Formats: sequence, C-alpha cells, structure tokens
Amino acid sequence: MSDKEENIPTPEEEQLDRTELIEKTGEVISQNSKHLIHCLTIIGQVEGHYILPPQNKTTKYEHIMPALVAVEQDRSVEGLVIILNTVGGDVEAGLAIAELIASMKTPTVSLVVGGGHSIGVPLAVSAKRSFIVPSATMTVHPVRMSGTVLGVPQTLSYFDKMQERISRFVSSNSNISPERFKKLMMNTGELTMDMGTVLDGEAAVKEGLIDSLGGLSDAVSALYELIENGEPRYPDDDSGTKDGENV
Repeated sequence: MSDKEENIPTPEEEQLDRTELIEKTGEVISQNSKHLIHCLTIIGQVEGHYILPPQNKTTKYEHIMPALVAVEQDRSVEGLVIILNTVGGDVEAGLAIAELIASMKTPTVSLVVGGGHSIGVPLAVSAKRSFIVPSATMTVHPVRMSGTVLGVPQTLSYFDKMQERISRFVSSNSNISPERFKKLMMNTGELTMDMGTVLDGEAAVKEGLIDSLGGLSDAVSALYELIENGEPRYPDDDSGTKDGENV
C-alpha cells in the first residue's frame, strides 16, 4: 500500500473531523446537497482584542477571518450562509468581519435568529441577501466603550467618527438611509435606561435594514438562486478545477 493510500481518511475519520470543526469554530460544510455551501455561525459576543471571561459564549474574530479567506479561495464551496444570534461585541472586530463578508465574490446569505444586536447589525447586512425570522430582534444603539475614558472633546469626536463608520457601512449595504439609521440609534423614547431602538423581524424589514422575512429554507433557497444565476467568481482564471476534476 502506498503512502498516498494510507493517508486517505476513512468515513469515520471524516465525520470526526467535521464534528471537531463544529465544536471548535461552529462551522460546517454540507456534503450531500444540491450545492456545496459553507455554514458559518456568529453567536454570543464577538470577541476582539481582549479575551472575554470563560463563562461568556463568544465568536472569536481570529477564527472567523481565516475561515472567510478559506471559503473565498475554495472552488468547491459554492456559497456561504451566515447564521447570526449575537448580542454584539467588539466594534472594530465586528466591522472588520463585516467588511470581509461584503467584499467576497462568493454568494453570501445571512439569517438572523434570536438576535442581531449592536455590531450584529453590520454583520447581518454585509451578506448579498439578508433574512430575519419574525421572532428575532435587532438593537440599534450608539457606540459604547468600557474602561478608562478621557473626558475631553477628542473622545466625543472619536465616538462620532466610529458611529459614522458604522452608519456608512450599514447604509451602503442595506436599504436604510444614514439619516434614518442615526435617528434609530439616537432614539431616547424606547429603552428605559439607554438610547436606541429595538426592531423585531417585521420592523427590521420595513426599515430597510434586512431584505426579507424568512427562515432557514428561504435563506438556502436564496443562496441557491445566487449561485445558479450569479456570475462566475473567477471568470478569467482557467487554472484550477472544472466539474470537480483537474484540467
């Protein structure tokens, strides 16, 4: 038996690898489907430059970014579905992930279940098509910062510029205007001890943040449609694979 044959994983080993992938990163690649799609979950709190306490359920941006690069390069993966149930988290880490998703040529669809709060809003709108279940909610609020904050005008200017970055990204990747998004963000008449607005699924669609109400089957169907009707990801590159084989 050659070394190459010895390195071929058994079905049991492949299943074990997939199980470990789900446990470690929350990712899974469908194997027996109409189109090969990658499922990426963003749950709990988006962890950025600082490690959160062990009791927090987190999504680590150092795991998500390489996964997105791998999906974009892998010719066998035809689409990406992103499942969101997040309370928000690190602003720069979340916005960095959202920018990567928005810049992908791979067909992408997002689905908000449970909640897509705070920095989860840019993450939800970053996909080419976005869905939300009726029972889910999205909270739009101003940027917050923990730790030592200097009480100087420059701090307020920094906050304002960061909120402008978020507003610009959200309005560029959805059907809501920057003015309306800022109005929702600065609303003082809804939350008891905070500023902002909580939108349920129907309201998020009505405001133009999310494209459609729908569940998992709707998101997958939309992703299949993007795959089948979209332009080739790398039309000028003849190298690589074709119909699953080397050319």
